[in-house]
Amino acid sequence: MTFNQSNLLEIEEEVKKYKSSQLLIVSKNQTQETIMELLDQGYFFFGENRVQEASNKFNENIKSNYQDINLHLIGPLQSNKTSLALKTFDTIQTLDRKKIVKAIYDEINKLGKVRTKEFYIQVNIGKEDQKSGVMPENIFDIYNYSKNLNLNIVGLMCIPPNDENPKFYFEEMKKIKNKIDIDLKLSMGMSQDYLEALQCGSNLIRVGSKIFT
Repeated sequence: MTFNQSNLLEIEEEVKKYKSSQLLIVSKNQTQETIMELLDQGYFFFGENRVQEASNKFNENIKSNYQDINLHLIGPLQSNKTSLALKTFDTIQTLDRKKIVKAIYDEINKLGKVRTKEFYIQVNIGKEDQKSGVMPENIFDIYNYSKNLNLNIVGLMCIPPNDENPKFYFEEMKKIKNKIDIDLKLSMGMSQDYLEALQCGSNLIRVGSKIFT
């Protein structure tokens, strides 16, 4: 077995305590063999950071054999990868600027049929220079811009600052969400802080390293 079954079950037990929460397995840098092991055990929600890597691992053959796969892009999206991303992912969680929103809109109109049906806006909740995401004060602007282009915005995503109390930032995300649309989902919480994220109302935790150790 190429993943830590015990840790995976432990995470699942925590997620089950919260009715509206799900586990997204972050499978970046993992082999197709590992992914197929997880698929065979009934795990279908995966997150990938790189478009090309995800396209290669979750190819059409895999997707046709495991039709319940739900693949999320959780890494930055470059404009030149927009077409491939829309053909590869069910959900893109990293809308962070109007330029990429417009590129997605244009590509959807060009392609006609795409796999991606849902989008999240990535929020730079700690206002950190080194991180992607929309500054909290600009959320309404990009949200309205995306909605006006008929993108299906279903949630907000964030990565809180390292070495700070994540709960503060998760609570801030909840406040932002409630100001915009109370029905939006929150994608927050990773291997080191998923417990705090669940306590703060996360609908989707993104866990990788704790599973693959």
